[in-house]
Amino acid sequence: MTPTSQTHKLNRVLSLLDATMINAGGIIGSGIFMVPAAVALLTGSSSLIFSVWILGGIISLFGALSVAELGAAMPRAGGQYVYLNEAYGPIWGYLYGWSAIAVINTASIAAVGVAFSEYLGFFFPLSAWGIKGIAVFSIIVLTILNIVDVKSGARAQNIFTFLKIGAILGIIVLGLFMEGGTGSNLRPLFSSQSFTSLVGPLGLAMVAVLWTFDGWIFVTYVAGEVKNPGRNIPLSLIFCMIIVTSVYLLINFVFTYTLGIEAMGASSLVASDSAAVFLGEKGTAIVTIIILISLMGANNSFVLTSARINFAMAKDKLFFNTAAKVHPKFKSPANALIIQCVWACLLTFTGTFNQLITYIIFASWIFYGMSAGAVIILRKKEPKLERPYKTPFYPWIPIIFILFAIFLTINTIMEAPRDAAIGAGIILLGLPLYYYWNKNE
Repeated sequence: MTPTSQTHKLNRVLSLLDATMINAGGIIGSGIFMVPAAVALLTGSSSLIFSVWILGGIISLFGALSVAELGAAMPRAGGQYVYLNEAYGPIWGYLYGWSAIAVINTASIAAVGVAFSEYLGFFFPLSAWGIKGIAVFSIIVLTILNIVDVKSGARAQNIFTFLKIGAILGIIVLGLFMEGGTGSNLRPLFSSQSFTSLVGPLGLAMVAVLWTFDGWIFVTYVAGEVKNPGRNIPLSLIFCMIIVTSVYLLINFVFTYTLGIEAMGASSLVASDSAAVFLGEKGTAIVTIIILISLMGANNSFVLTSARINFAMAKDKLFFNTAAKVHPKFKSPANALIIQCVWACLLTFTGTFNQLITYIIFASWIFYGMSAGAVIILRKKEPKLERPYKTPFYPWIPIIFILFAIFLTINTIMEAPRDAAIGAGIILLGLPLYYYWNKNE
């Protein structure tokens, strides 16, 4: 191997445990502490609450089972960028990569960093500038951690994920066995409303639930660094979705059991209010600590995985060449991580990240749907491609997932046409850059 090619090669150092924890840690963030209240308000019955969460887990699993085939067959850094390139052509891979670098992933890093600072303010009052400063500091620390050693970043992710899952399970056990909860809070079991009147609210509840499951694709971004990818990528996705869905169902049961559906729907801090029932005032502080751990773990997963997209684009000469270099000592995509860090920090200071996420959120599901479609396209386009793992019940699992992606995209366009139009505009802004990189290749 030549020295030049070596500078663009990442080592396979991530185990099955690492891959599973990267995914689970990226999914379990602040959403599970916020969304249950909205779901209770929209559904109004315990059977519908749990049905929506189960369905959300199944749909996310279908997406994971589909994309796992692509990850196992093409275990290279970049995830969706690679798959869309192969299935639809380089322009589609680029538009996804551009959207991820410009908004989807970097704005998410900024948003989670600020959320971490805001929750930290529960213990240490912070000014507006203090919140931004700590957010930027946390992003820089996580970036340095992942530059110094890929394996160290994965170990940190394992620790964060074990801590947050352990803490959440602790809350679940205490909520079930300490005084405060009652089975009567699970009533009504069934909604008295007609099915037609529930279609709209259930659709909104499903969108919110699927947002809390978002992140199941993260391990594909680091596919080039996973040991035995044909086995470990699909297994990590399956294990991750089983863990996350189980945790989500149990914690929702505790929220309902302790608060009741009406109080749950009216709560702005459902996790804290639930913990206060069986732990008293100290419950709020305990839940805040759990949320802080969850947010830091989620952001470490974002930082670790997302930089592999601009690394992969740079290797294809569709981004700054320096981003394709692997650090000679640390064996990490250091420059790609630094570029990502700088842009996420700038978004933090501008304060535009939440609005950008609103504009672009539907784009994630367009690209998710296209990735599931890539499974079908590549089965026909490249039938001889070695596939160590194949999506079960093909083609029905990818098709069902694609239909849900279409539903969510149309729902966003109908409910927020202005945001969807601006989001589409942001995606299309990548076209001039695509032609610039192609011209200067």
